[in-house]
Amino acid sequence: MGISTIKAVVQYVGTGYFGFQRQAAGRPTVQGALEDAIAALTGERVTVTGAGRTDAGVHAHGQVIHFRTASAIPVDRWPAALNSRLPRDIAVVAAEKVPDTFHARYHARSKVYRYTVWNSPVPSPFWRPFSWWVRHPLDVAAMREAAAPLVGRHDFAAFAATGSSARSTVRTVFSLRVEEEGDPTGGPGRLVHLWVEGDGFLYRMVRNVVGSLVEVGTGRAEPRWVEEVLRGRRRELAAPTAPPEGLTLWLVRY
Repeated sequence: MGISTIKAVVQYVGTGYFGFQRQAAGRPTVQGALEDAIAALTGERVTVTGAGRTDAGVHAHGQVIHFRTASAIPVDRWPAALNSRLPRDIAVVAAEKVPDTFHARYHARSKVYRYTVWNSPVPSPFWRPFSWWVRHPLDVAAMREAAAPLVGRHDFAAFAATGSSARSTVRTVFSLRVEEEGDPTGGPGRLVHLWVEGDGFLYRMVRNVVGSLVEVGTGRAEPRWVEEVLRGRRRELAAPTAPPEGLTLWLVRY
């Protein structure tokens, strides 16, 4: 029986996990849950590789994984079979057989992240698990102005978490949009979504960018300040990191 490489799209709520990547025993991770589900189905201990190593508390709408298996399970049955073994906050939504050379992380052309802010004088129990509650009214136009200089190929050292092991802090951001959505109930709140697509991201880079854009949105900094932070290349120049619950790995392009 031959070995097959399976590519799958996975969604998860990251609240109960210490990120995607497997960690020390006893700490639940998304990779660990997926590998346990495959083992329960096939008896194999495989390694699941993800396109992005999402942090603790970060969600995924379109995480992509791959793994190699000797199982004879038809590829179209993998989602249902795995979902029957996975916890309710993780789901495999699609699967396909791919060439053995495929790599979920290294072959990705870009990743799309969405960060959501619940901007309201009152909290939302509904949005709390998936957003950052910011009470102060945000100036979305100022945030858009501040975001514009970040698009392109730059050294993002100022937005990399301290202690990052990346060999280079140069990354390309293809697009960075700030969109707003009114409260459908007619209440005083609104959702502010920050969409960013790039060829790769440094550790906590998206959350650090969001923290600085919100600093501008609340009026504590001028839009031009974000470009000055970028050019300064020092993490201490930027705003504090935005919390993880607002971040979702939305899509991976190949």
